[in-house]
Amino acid sequence: MAVADPRLERLARLLVERCLDVQPRWQVLVIGHPAARPLLEEVSKQVARRGAYALLRLRFTSPGDVPWLQEAAEELVGSLGGIETYEWEHADAYAVVLAPDNTRDGSELDPKRLALRTTALRPLTLPFLNDERPWVGCYFPTNAVAQDAGMTLSQFEDFYWRSMLVDWERLARDMQRIADLFDAGEQVRIVGDGTDLRFSLAGRRGKIDALGANMPGGEVFYSPVEDSAEGVIAYSEYPACYLSHEVEDVRFRFEGGTIVEASAASDEEFLLTMLDTDEGARRLGEFGIGCNPGIQQHMRNTLFDEKIEGTVHLAIGTGFANLGGTNESAVHWDMVKDLRRGGRIELDGRVVQQDGRWCFP
Repeated sequence: MAVADPRLERLARLLVERCLDVQPRWQVLVIGHPAARPLLEEVSKQVARRGAYALLRLRFTSPGDVPWLQEAAEELVGSLGGIETYEWEHADAYAVVLAPDNTRDGSELDPKRLALRTTALRPLTLPFLNDERPWVGCYFPTNAVAQDAGMTLSQFEDFYWRSMLVDWERLARDMQRIADLFDAGEQVRIVGDGTDLRFSLAGRRGKIDALGANMPGGEVFYSPVEDSAEGVIAYSEYPACYLSHEVEDVRFRFEGGTIVEASAASDEEFLLTMLDTDEGARRLGEFGIGCNPGIQQHMRNTLFDEKIEGTVHLAIGTGFANLGGTNESAVHWDMVKDLRRGGRIELDGRVVQQDGRWCFP
């Protein structure tokens, strides 16, 4: 009988006890792909030990049930059945563990269908996004995810555990210093390759992500003032990854907080369709700063990439109401900008980060 990897139990305990803080009698959705079975089972065990219900839900593709989304009438795609609605409305928490066999599953779907589906789901997921109910999402190592990262499975597993099992208490203290700096400021300017973008954080407070909704954590993030973004940004270093798509060399120009020009070197139709999902999709919902010391390279996986030390990410679409954000959208698409080679962050006219390194004591 194979000996279980002790790191699985350690990670599952972090997910259940720290990220979700599961309470007795809670109903916890445990959602994932079949290849994630070792972690899904360990999470279910930890939920049981907290005196709560683990409700296992397996998926074969992501996003959702791709064959059904391809064939169903648009009326069905843009609505939810009663059982699905009841489940989301009554779940106390949920954990998602993604372990795709093919990370391009779903990329063949009509972008308009994806927009319909995300719009239908938004009212049910909003309580989780706004921290009214806890959730956590992570990946489990598969060959497909490793291949996207340009690694063997063994190499990816080493990376995976380095990023997941960091000293979270120490990292939280380091990130709090960054949050305190930006909480006291107002005007942010990001300068880099093809980029000179300004926006305001006036009246907004940030949040540090250490054992929160995303694992691995390792970011400080805000919801910018909705009408404040001015200037240009070029995501020239890495593709913008979303819903099984990789969009190369995304470029935006903002006026009065709204994207007025948008282009991409590949998959531009998908980009423009997402921007036209609703009015809020053309505004910023998030400004985030990557801080995880275990993540130093791009993986083509936003859950990891947005935490790279020395990078920032800006999400188009819905903001965080619990952080003062008022922008509403069915879209929340994080795009990563690398500042480690010639980039900088200014706060109220003062350079606070240069080439990915902090310039304050």
